[in-house]
Amino acid sequence: MAPQELEILVVEDEEPIRRGLCDVLAYHGYVPTGIEDGESGLREGLSNRYALVVLDIMLPGLSGFEVCEALRERHAHLPILMLTARGSEEDVLAGFRAGADDYVTKPFSVAELVARVEAILRRSGSLPAPQQCAFDFGDWQIDPPSLRASKGDAQVDLTARELAILALFLRERGRIVSRRMLLSQIWGAANPERVETRSVDMQMAKLRKKLGLGTGATSLIETVRGAGYRFGG
Repeated sequence: MAPQELEILVVEDEEPIRRGLCDVLAYHGYVPTGIEDGESGLREGLSNRYALVVLDIMLPGLSGFEVCEALRERHAHLPILMLTARGSEEDVLAGFRAGADDYVTKPFSVAELVARVEAILRRSGSLPAPQQCAFDFGDWQIDPPSLRASKGDAQVDLTARELAILALFLRERGRIVSRRMLLSQIWGAANPERVETRSVDMQMAKLRKKLGLGTGATSLIETVRGAGYRFGG
């Protein structure tokens, strides 16, 4: 399916924001539908028409959390991008617990919104993934074709999964990466909410040790309790 054919549902009660979101998405080739309340948004989301749902938290009727939970129960693979208040990490964590795949904090720039939409659509397979190039991860230089990390004279071989994890954290620099996102994108889990998340923690511990990334609060990849991880390099 071409990007311009992808339908996106926008559930936002503030009319100027809803109209602005729809205008931006339409300008970038998507087909947006704007809905102003939770109950109508849930009905639309259940129609199975949409490649992505952009969902505000504060809505008339059902809250964004309630809509997200109901959508996730019926459509395990439907990408959901939540809109949260600036600095409200509790909203972010609650959104992940409800089943959201990603989030954008208000106020947000057009560039950030479009980038988040493209990233989540790539993860879901609706958009092609960009070609990988060499990149830096902290003090390490990562070379995807050779599956190798280098730092000075030191070289470490990476698995394909470890490389994919590093690339994901680099793209999400400074943002919470949920276990659901890791299980879906890296492990390819069809129903990540049903997978034992200990596998993610064990993989992260192994990767931190291999690259000497540290642990706890000193780690280059911080553990965000109850949510996932965050790369702050």
